[in-house]
Order: sequence, then C-alpha cells, then structure tokens
Amino acid sequence: MAAAAAAATWQPQEGGFKEICGLLEQQISPSSDKSQIWQQLQHYSQFPDFNNYLAFILARAEGKPVEVRQAAGLLLKNNLKTAFKSMPPINQEYIKAELLPCLGASDRQIRSTSGTIISVLVQLGGVLGWPELLHTLVKCLDSTDLTHMEGAMDALSKICEDIPQVLDAENPGSSERPIDVFLPRLLQLFQSPHATLRKLALGSVNQYIMLMPPVLYMSMDSYLQGLFVLANDPSSEVRKLVCSAFVQLIEVRPSFLEPHLRNVIEYMLQVNNDPDDEVSLEACEFWSAYCEAPLPPENLRAFLPRLIPVLLTNMAYAEDDESLLDAEEDGSLPDRDQDLKPRFHSSRFHGSDDAEDDDDDIVNIWNLRKCSAAALDIISNVFGDEILPTLMPFVQAKLSKLDDESWKEREAAVLALGAIAEGCINGLYPHLSDIVAFLIPLLDDKFPLIRSISCWTLSRFSKFIVQGIGHPEGHEQFEKVLTGLLRRILDNNKRVQEAACSAFATLEEEAADELGPRLEIILQHLMCAFGKYQRRNLRIVYDAIGTLADAVGGELNQPKYLEILMPPLIAKWQQLSNSDKDLFPLLECFTSIAQALGSGFAQFSQPVFQRCLDIIHTQQLAKVDPATAGVQFDKEFVVCSLDLLSGLTEGLGSGIESLVSQSNLRDLLLQCCMDDGSDIRQSAFALLGDLARVCPIHLRPRLAEFLEVSAKQLNTPKLKETISVANNACWAIGELAIKVNQEISPVVMTVISCLVPILQHAEGLNKSLIENSAITLGRLASVCPELVSPHMEHFMQAWCIALAMIRDDIEKEDAFRGALSSLVFLCRAIASWHEIRSEELHNDVSQVLLGYKQMLKNGAWEQCMSALEPPVKERLSKIQIVLCIISLFIFDLRTKKSRFAFPRCSTRFGVQGLAIASHLGLFLFLFYILQFAAMDFF
Repeated sequence: MAAAAAAATWQPQEGGFKEICGLLEQQISPSSDKSQIWQQLQHYSQFPDFNNYLAFILARAEGKPVEVRQAAGLLLKNNLKTAFKSMPPINQEYIKAELLPCLGASDRQIRSTSGTIISVLVQLGGVLGWPELLHTLVKCLDSTDLTHMEGAMDALSKICEDIPQVLDAENPGSSERPIDVFLPRLLQLFQSPHATLRKLALGSVNQYIMLMPPVLYMSMDSYLQGLFVLANDPSSEVRKLVCSAFVQLIEVRPSFLEPHLRNVIEYMLQVNNDPDDEVSLEACEFWSAYCEAPLPPENLRAFLPRLIPVLLTNMAYAEDDESLLDAEEDGSLPDRDQDLKPRFHSSRFHGSDDAEDDDDDIVNIWNLRKCSAAALDIISNVFGDEILPTLMPFVQAKLSKLDDESWKEREAAVLALGAIAEGCINGLYPHLSDIVAFLIPLLDDKFPLIRSISCWTLSRFSKFIVQGIGHPEGHEQFEKVLTGLLRRILDNNKRVQEAACSAFATLEEEAADELGPRLEIILQHLMCAFGKYQRRNLRIVYDAIGTLADAVGGELNQPKYLEILMPPLIAKWQQLSNSDKDLFPLLECFTSIAQALGSGFAQFSQPVFQRCLDIIHTQQLAKVDPATAGVQFDKEFVVCSLDLLSGLTEGLGSGIESLVSQSNLRDLLLQCCMDDGSDIRQSAFALLGDLARVCPIHLRPRLAEFLEVSAKQLNTPKLKETISVANNACWAIGELAIKVNQEISPVVMTVISCLVPILQHAEGLNKSLIENSAITLGRLASVCPELVSPHMEHFMQAWCIALAMIRDDIEKEDAFRGALSSLVFLCRAIASWHEIRSEELHNDVSQVLLGYKQMLKNGAWEQCMSALEPPVKERLSKIQIVLCIISLFIFDLRTKKSRFAFPRCSTRFGVQGLAIASHLGLFLFLFYILQFAAMDFF
C-alpha cells in the first residue's frame, strides 16, 4: 500500500525528465566529453528526487532507447549504494514500487538491470522490510508467463549470489524462512523446458551448499536427483553448474555423495572431456577436491588408469590459449600497464612459522591446462609411485615425438614430470639423473614454451640436483643446470626470462653455500638481466637477487661482488620516485641485501635509511591529507619501508644507532604501531623489537607508550584475526624487557593476563605466538620476578610445555633464566618456615632443593643462592636433607639420564603447607621439564 501510494504521489517534471535523458544520451555516445557529463549528472544528484527520475526513466520511458533506460538504471544502482539509507522514505518507496513491474518488462536488458538494482536494495535493507518483493517474486515464479518467470528468476539468482544469507534469515511472526518458500520452486524449475530458467535455478540452489539451510538438508535427495537429471543437459552452462555442485558437495558435505560416488566419479571423468572447456575445467576441479576430502582414496584408485591420460591430454596448450600469443613476446618490447600484475608485500613476521611458498607454475591464467596439472600434482601426493606405471608410458610417448607439430605434447609431458616431482619422488629417484640429463638440453629448445616449462620442471628437482654435488657426476650435472638457467635468464623471450629467473631463485634456496664459488658469474648474469628486462620481469630479478643474498649471506660482502651488484641498484633507486610502485620490489631486495651484508651495508645505509623515513612520513600525511602530500595513500609503501628499516637494523646492528639518534624514527614508528592497518602494525612491531635489541636507549623517551600499545595488541577480542600483529608485539615486549629491565614493570601484569590464556588455550593458535608468549613470560619473570612469581601456579604447566617445544637459542635461554629466577622466591617461601613438622612435606622440600642443587652446575646454584638474603640462606641451611631421598633421585649430567620418583604432596599441611605444596608440585613439573628439554643449558 505504501509503495503504491508513493508511486501515485510523485510525478516527474517534463523539463527535468528531458534534461536528464539528454545527458544520459550524451553519456553513452562514444564521442562525448565524459568528464563534463559526469559533472553535470553530479550536479543533478544534489536534488532529492534525482534518483526518482532515474527510476522513472528505467521503468517508464518506453519511448527512449533501451540503452538510455539501462544507463539510468546503472546510475541509479551506483547512487543507491551510498545514498539510499539517507533518502526520504517516500522516495525509497517510490523507487521500490517502480522496480517491481520491471521484472516483467519485455526487454531482457531492462529486466536484468532491474534485478541488479533489486539485489543492491536487498543488500542495503534486507527482504523482511520489503514484503512486496517476496510476494512479487513468488507470483512471477508461479506464473506461466516466461518473461515474468525469467525476470523474477534473474533477480532472485542475483540475491542468492550476492547475499544468500538474507533468504535464510528467520522471519519474525512466521515459522518459514524465505528460502523455505523459494527452494521447492527452484527445484521444480530444474525440469523447466527453458535452459535459462534451469541455469538460474540451479545456480541459485548451489549458492546454499556452503550455508546448508535446514530446508536444503531435508531436500538433499530431491536436489541430488535433480543434479543427476541435469547431468547431461544440452546447455553447457547447466552442465558446468552440475559439476560445480558436485565439487562443492565433495568439499563441504562429502557424506551426501558417498552412496553415489562411483556414478559421480564416472560422470566427472566423462565431462572432463566435455567439448566445452569451461565444463571440462569445472569437472577437473573435482579431482583435487576429492583428494583433499575425508574420503577413502580406494574409491578413486580404480579410475586412475582412465583419469591420468585425460589429465595429461588436457595439460597440452589449447589452440586459443592466450599464453600462446604471449609466448612469442620479444623481451625488448616495453610492457604495457595491463601486463603488470598486482603485487602484494608480506609484512615482516618474527617467529618459526614459515610462509607457504607459492610454488606456482608459469601459466598466469587459471585454465584447464593448469587445473589438470594441479590435479595430477595432488593425485601424485595421495597415490605416490603407484601412478607411475600408468603415467610414464604416456609421458615417454609424448617426449619421443620430435616433430615441430608435436611440441605441445612434449611440453605437456615436461609439465607432467614437474607436477609429480614431489609426490612420486621415491619412484623417480633411481631415474632422476637421467630425467635431469634429458631436461637440460630442452633449456635450448627452439620453442620458447618448452624452454620455459623445462626451467620450471628442473626447479622442482632442485633438492635432488643440489644433493648430488658431492660426487663428480652430480657436481657436473649441477654445473650444467646452473649455467643452463643462467643462460635462459638472458633469453630474449619474456616468458622464458620469467620462468628462468623464478627457477633460479628456487635453486638458490636449495644450493645456499654452494653458490659461493660461483657468485661472480651469477651476479654478472643477474645484473645483465637487470639492465635488459622490462618492468614486469624486473620484479623477478629483484626477487632472485634478494634470494641470492639470503642464501649466501656474508659471502656477498666482498668488494668485487659489491662493485657488480650495487651500482645498477643504486641507479634504479635514484631513478624511481617515492610514489612509484616499482619501488616495492627494490625495497624488498635491499632488505635482503642489508641483512646479508651486515656492517658492509653501512656505506649505503644513510640515504636508504632517510628515504624510508621520508616515504613513511609522506604516506602518513597522505592518509589524512592526500592533496598536501601530493600522493594517494598506499599502505604497501609504509610496510616495505618499515621492513627495510628492520633489515637495516638487523644487518648494521648497533651501527644503526647513529642514524636513529639523528632522526624522527621513534615518533614515526610509534604512529605506525597505532595505525589501523594490521599489515602496518605487524611490520612496525617487528621493527620495534629489532631496535630494542640494538639501540633501546633511543626508544626510552616514549617507552611507556610503546609498551602500552604493544600490550593492547595482545588484549583484543579479534586476536585470531590479527595474530601476526600480536605475535610481533609479544616478541617486541620480550626484547624490550631484557633491555630496560624494571622499566617494563607497569605493563607486566597486563601482559601476563593476556599471555597466560594463550598458553592455556593453545589449540588452533599460531605456533610462533605460543613460542613467543612463553619466551616473553620468561623474560618478564627474569627482570621482574617479584611480579611474576606469585602468579606462576596459574601458568607454570602450560609455560613449561611451551618452553620444551622451543628450539635452542638465546631467546630460549632468556626464558629459562626467568623460570629459574622464580626458584629464588620458592626458596624464600621455604625459608619462611620456622619448623616443618610434617615429615612428608619436609622430605618433599628437601628433595626439590637437592635436585636443583645437583642439576644447576657451573655456578648456577651459587648464583641463585647469591640472590637470597643472609637470613634466608641461614634458614635453608637448617633444613635437614635426609639421605634416603637421594635414592629417589639419581641424575647423571654426562649421560643425561635420570630416574626421578615424584613424591605425593600431602593434603594435611595447613594453609601455609598447602601453599608450599602447591608451588612444590609446579616446581617438580618444571624440574622434570628442565631435565628433558633444557639440559644443554646446564
């Protein structure tokens, strides 16, 4: 009623209608001045009823070209995204009322545009407040008019795709949810004679597989029966959606398919060869999804002899593959802007968890070829060597075809060898020397895509190639692979350059120190490529240089190498502006070089350090005032600059102090630590920890603020969403603690209250966060034992378990010092007794003290005792150590063997006795952990 009233109330003015239509006609004209027209339309948008005009033109201007009406609708859609909620209610109702009849418009473009706008309105306000929409959709779906059915189905499918959850929401006052009303109708449309309705209905239902509302769960048999009916639909779009449904079901609800698995696998195998590549691609996704699902591999094993040849066939380049056009691209031709893929820098992370390698093959677009290779890869990891008898004859047959017409088959065979390099390594191992020997000549093949895939496949065997260096044949093969890849790095083909550089970076990671004697020739080739490559591939050279620096470390710090490496990089550094995104990979490259060169980077450090500060300052200004800054804010500049400063700090060590002391880094860093971007905070806290290690004195003026903001990162309900930030902040607190000692005390209790729950509920949390939490707790206990010790009973067990998992290094030492410092407080508690009347408790106390004394060698026990006041030491000496307890504990430091009988703590000690017994139990546990996890420290 309200909508009808609104429609009847508002009427357009003839002059306004004509002016707006005129502007829209100009807007769609290819020769018009788009910016001027846009300004005029923005002027009109200031009028409250401008969007009413657009709705009127879309719905009622039948005398105008469809393109003009559609343009009005698209402009209306964009306006509503920002303005709908602030519009007068009467205008909102008018627009809604005009849209609903458009679902039955004779022109499909008008129906489609209206459906898009309706979906936007549902995103903004839901469906429960628009009952007329649900009523209209149901009425249209139940009609026999194809136009109305298609219009309603188009709008409904867009709602299901964009915001499926709104139809699965509870409806106050009704036991039915909207999806309960629509799902039976959608399933019925699976049998429609019209392909468009079948496609839209199936696509809509598929959107609910992940959500799995109760009505779909209860209707699963009907849904599966519908999928089986549509499996051989004449429409390729419908068959593609059937495949998509099976893939989603195998991913999230495999139990539904288990009774039908053989039939489903048979069908997917069939459509993996569908004439339509998009159907084949969707079917191919099934194999990887199946292998990752909690299903027995036996169901798939019987199909492998038929599946593997299909995958291998589909791994050959299709005739219309865009990569074939790019394959002949001359390396001397400048890149177009559209050739440059977006790049994303990973913020610095302090911890033991390594980021996953993006072991991507050289095809950039996801297609049937790449999907088939990925499927073969994961199948090889599940079934291992048992696929080789089926696969290898096909591979060998394709490789033996040497005529030019068969190059795509040879290329696919080389790709297959790379795909199975990990999963079938045991079966391939006896033949790897021959395989590598076969691949090396292919680096010089006449076809660039064979050269490029050979680079990638060789990189997949890098570990084996490097392991063979120890014997003469392996050493010779390594040299051939190394020189072959270096030769291809200087290829004139862009695709080959990209593949060779990426493959060489992989080889660098494996070879590491083995590259030392070959550094000069490697650097000469890389810097030659640096001068030769266009912008896109230049990024990969930066990565190869950075990986080389990481691999060889200080070996790079020699004048003859620096003379080759640094001048071209510095020239590029000076050439790029502070707002040029090509600076990102160069900043990353310099980070690795600075860490590798250490003090050797000092000669280059001042301008690099200052520029990083300038970039951060400019970007912080751009965030609040882009006009004054002269650039648009981009967090990547800040993150890359912070990480380079971390690299400088790590490389220069205390040598960076002179740079920090004369700069405003401290203030910029604090601002970054408080930034609302988690990536920026993550890198900022990494830098804070690095600076705390080498020059904490320059952080002291704002130490309290740094500590407060660091502690806040641990005390957030969104910890799992910002876990990397919390990890770095936790580590930074620990680094600050051991440098500023008692100055850390104001945040100790806050930090402990955050870290203890992390240790006690470690399941599902990042491994590094758990380790850093344990280390930081130990460091806090070391510098503020009087604050930490009274609370140790709450976290000692979880703390010790975490400490036992940490690798041996200086950070673990700090943590254990903190644990042992609490022994002082146990001794003081024991000394508070004038006389321990309980023989059992007396024996327990004596045993713990004797155990620690025997374990803490090389002056550690004496150091602990020296921290006690004389009266405390005197009282401890009066506690008689009964000889019989020695038989309970036999410990040999040399053999690191122990036999320890834990006493039972009595429950009859009184209040003081209970407190001591409680701490004794915890320290016995700590004692046990110390024996088996940290013995190398004593």
